[in-house]
Amino acid sequence: MNDSDLAAQARSWARLEKYSRLAGPVQDVPDGHPYRVAYRNLRKTGGSGQAAKTVFIALLNLAFEGVFVLWLLHPSHYSPPNPGMWASAANIFVIGSIALVELLRLVNVVSLSLASLAARDPVPVTPDPQLRVAFLTTIVPSKEPVAVVRETLLGALRIRHRGVFDIWLLDEGDDPAVRAMCEQLGVRHFTRKDIEQYNQPSGPFRARTKHGNYNAWVHRHGRAYDLFLSVDPDHVPLANFAERILGYFRDPDVAYVVGPQCYRNSETFVTRAAESQQFPFHSVIQRAANRYHAAMLVGTNNAIRISALVSIVGLTDSITEDMATGLSVHTTRNPATGRPWKSVYTPDVLAAGEGPSSWNDYFSQQRRWSRGTFEILLKMFWRRLFRLSPGRLLHYCLIVTFYPSMAIGWLLGAVNAVLFLALGVSGISVAPTIWLALYVDATAFSLWLYLSNRRYNVSPYEAEGSAGLKGMLMSMISAPVYAAMLISTLLRRPARFVVTPKGSSSSRDGLRTFRNHLGWCLILTVAIALAFAFGQATPAALLWPLVALGVAVSPLVLWRREVWHASRQVGNSVPLGSKPAHAGDITSEFPRIVLDRHLAAQHLAAQPLPRQGVDEPARLTPLSEQAIEQRERFTTRPPDGTMPLPRVNDSGDR
Repeated sequence: MNDSDLAAQARSWARLEKYSRLAGPVQDVPDGHPYRVAYRNLRKTGGSGQAAKTVFIALLNLAFEGVFVLWLLHPSHYSPPNPGMWASAANIFVIGSIALVELLRLVNVVSLSLASLAARDPVPVTPDPQLRVAFLTTIVPSKEPVAVVRETLLGALRIRHRGVFDIWLLDEGDDPAVRAMCEQLGVRHFTRKDIEQYNQPSGPFRARTKHGNYNAWVHRHGRAYDLFLSVDPDHVPLANFAERILGYFRDPDVAYVVGPQCYRNSETFVTRAAESQQFPFHSVIQRAANRYHAAMLVGTNNAIRISALVSIVGLTDSITEDMATGLSVHTTRNPATGRPWKSVYTPDVLAAGEGPSSWNDYFSQQRRWSRGTFEILLKMFWRRLFRLSPGRLLHYCLIVTFYPSMAIGWLLGAVNAVLFLALGVSGISVAPTIWLALYVDATAFSLWLYLSNRRYNVSPYEAEGSAGLKGMLMSMISAPVYAAMLISTLLRRPARFVVTPKGSSSSRDGLRTFRNHLGWCLILTVAIALAFAFGQATPAALLWPLVALGVAVSPLVLWRREVWHASRQVGNSVPLGSKPAHAGDITSEFPRIVLDRHLAAQHLAAQPLPRQGVDEPARLTPLSEQAIEQRERFTTRPPDGTMPLPRVNDSGDR
């Protein structure tokens, strides 16, 4: 390992350590009054100037978007209908659909603007050492490699907690190899296989589902613990997981605490872009949810109070059980205090996992997330809507519109384009130059707000200074997928829980992966051809169809480009030092002996050349005070009071 490799690892380790403390140093619990979670507003952390700038951008964003929508939908812009009943109906439909799309876009603008103003972080406090804690993760042996889960369990074994702390693996298959691994690592094993009570066709113990697996464990063993920490099987926890997240449970009304989702694998464009796509949710919207004590439950890494889970009869039966469970919690009261349960979002990166590494896996993930949201909206959401407090009601109404707005926007945009290109039905008639100027202005302010919020990014794996454009592109690429899931939901087609493949089980891409996008390419191409045939192919008419066609074809282009690039790299070794210096494997602490070698080499390079013969070996002088101080940053107690990671001796053993 050369010096550049060592330097890259040192920077990566330090960066990850920094991102695990984004909420600030752990504080002692204040005496003299009952503890309640305290928060600090993000707008105030950058000073009054930064706060004023955020307010200014958010208000301008709202104003420009509102003016644009009102101008566009003014009755004077309605086009006279073509002769005939069907043409008149089509004209009304187009006007209504444009109004709906623009209003949904306005809701998304309002959501991001309000979130930018309300975002806040919790102040971490020291945990109660008396808490009885279980650490849970799951495995479906037929879908998930044992090696992936083993890495997660090794990370869990490093977690520090002064009280009871047991590690459990919830095995859906009762696999002998999994049992052997648990025995070897000293991890407790649980399985519900062949237990009829825990394998029901629906409900809390639904077979072949994540929530059914967790609920079975809670029913069997939950009484022995106060709460559990939970991660997905591919998410490796950091050693300070418990120290940073358990303190909030000193507030008796906190039902769960959740952290951000980060992907540590970076082998493909899909992985990095998929994580970037999540930036607005994990870095801004979830922080804004702290304003209403209503952070959405995310299943990748969290801590849940078992009594809160029991009060809602376990994790909710849904293909997106985390979102559904969070809604159940936020509409239920704590039986011990009579106050509503609340949740906390911490920006601390306390675990990192594997994101989708192929387009097939990514589309599968997006299908499940969007379909689950649609199912909740159509069934559960409306039944619980008015049990929410006004603040929570506003927050939920704003955040649940993302998938519907993307799906409806895509579908109605396509229908309107076909009606206009083939039949000449326009619905609204405005000067293209004025429309373009106002649309660009409104979009520019939304982009300005988005980029302004990038300073709150919680991902240690995205390049510093990144604008997040990959994430924006992925949201557009996913619109046809969301549209398909909306149609599937409305047609009541059965939905099923799909485990996202991990590690060596990742799926391979092929043309069938992009069948949805290829179908839209065909529809849009035919519509454009009809426009030329019927003389409707004006630049204004072709703008949306051509943009949509570009979106539909872009994942295929990106896929083939990456395949071509990978084929050129075959046989070419890429040195570690040439890779981006993002945080690497979070289970590998930076060995002190390796760090010493690196700092000593740096120190030697800074020394003047010795006046000695050519054949005389250079003498390594002792480390300078600055070098020793730099080493101690990696090996001594951090300023927030958490214990350091285990040191590694010269042989590499702990």
